[in-house]
Amino acid sequence: GFIVSPDGYVLTNAHVVEGADEIVVRTSDRREFVATLVGADKRSDVALLKVDAADLPIVRIGSAKDLQVGEWVLAIGSPFGFEHSATAGIVSAKGRNLPSENYVPFIQTDVAINPGNSGGPLFNLDGEVIGVNSQIYSRTGGFMGLSFAIPIDVAMDVVEQIKTKGRVSRGWLGVLIQDVTRELAPTFGLKQPRGALVAQVLPNSPATEAGLTAGDVILSFDGKEISTSSALPPLVGSTPVGQKARLEVLRRGHTLSLEVKIAELPDDEPLAEDSSPQE
Repeated sequence: GFIVSPDGYVLTNAHVVEGADEIVVRTSDRREFVATLVGADKRSDVALLKVDAADLPIVRIGSAKDLQVGEWVLAIGSPFGFEHSATAGIVSAKGRNLPSENYVPFIQTDVAINPGNSGGPLFNLDGEVIGVNSQIYSRTGGFMGLSFAIPIDVAMDVVEQIKTKGRVSRGWLGVLIQDVTRELAPTFGLKQPRGALVAQVLPNSPATEAGLTAGDVILSFDGKEISTSSALPPLVGSTPVGQKARLEVLRRGHTLSLEVKIAELPDDEPLAEDSSPQE
């Protein structure tokens, strides 16, 4: 984890503290503090801790929005218990969606991440935290060159919501979506695959009220182009509840503009299967 405020707020992964009877925060100068769990959000894998201390050294928070593929980044953590280990690599991709967490546009890197790195900071070359190291893709259990970090903008939004209201709310559209494949594109009159194909519209949802129907292809959300279906969930999830958004929709060869009022994602709403992410 890492300290985000001098009065003792610490950011880490939700899976790091899940099921813990006691959480101890050890700083680099070997001080130890018993931490309380302010709140955790499993969907983004972010947890906020609080220790009773003052004037703690803090990291500089940056932004992942201007991050470029190929840019050098540095991770600090305690892989296998080796404290304060630094590993370096480049940004491999941005906006990656993993099957289990389709509301987080992960930063993919080739920085060596191992057990013990989770919850640690990912820095840019200006020394600013731009991500929270979260997980790896591996067939062996060890590092294979595919590491994923939560963009710091997403993590800090979760932190603020936990601080102010004790829970995290996300925008909800109420559709099951899938990719427009190369084979499907011509049937919709598209020259190339793009957009999110609506496979099902859930009853009593914002999508129903907006007039979306199965077979529609969502081409853009509030002016942001949807190149693949995985691009839609993070955009909807980060939209404030109650805010109206404009959808550009392709229906039977014609482009329509629909207005939808975003509702709150229900707590019991399951995250979607990989083939049809739920939004």
